[in-house]
Amino acid sequence: MKVKDTCEVTVVHEEVVEKVQRGLPDVGGMVQIFKALADETRLKIAYSLTLEEQMCVCDVAAVIGASNATASHHLRYLREHSLAKSERKGKMVYYSLADGHVYDLVKIAHDHASEKGDEPDDH
Repeated sequence: MKVKDTCEVTVVHEEVVEKVQRGLPDVGGMVQIFKALADETRLKIAYSLTLEEQMCVCDVAAVIGASNATASHHLRYLREHSLAKSERKGKMVYYSLADGHVYDLVKIAHDHASEKGDEPDDH
């Protein structure tokens, strides 16, 4: 049985609305995180950094099939949005995810996308 997408009557539960509105944070920072990860190339890079803790720009470029300049651009974007960090070792620059939160976001997104279609859509 298909569930309708809207309520058949309009009833606003004021106490619920007020409670939720009081609890809503400024979501601007979250929006920037999801915008940064919404780019397919940057998400591939972030996921790559869940598989390998640290990668140099050259290796990232090879993984995404792009030039070092393109990889560097995406890595810099991730760093500027606090999703990655970099470290120079001699003539090489290595990147890693900024912290465990970023790792978790990327892995959870993958897990969720992988199970899509496995369960009925009843929520």
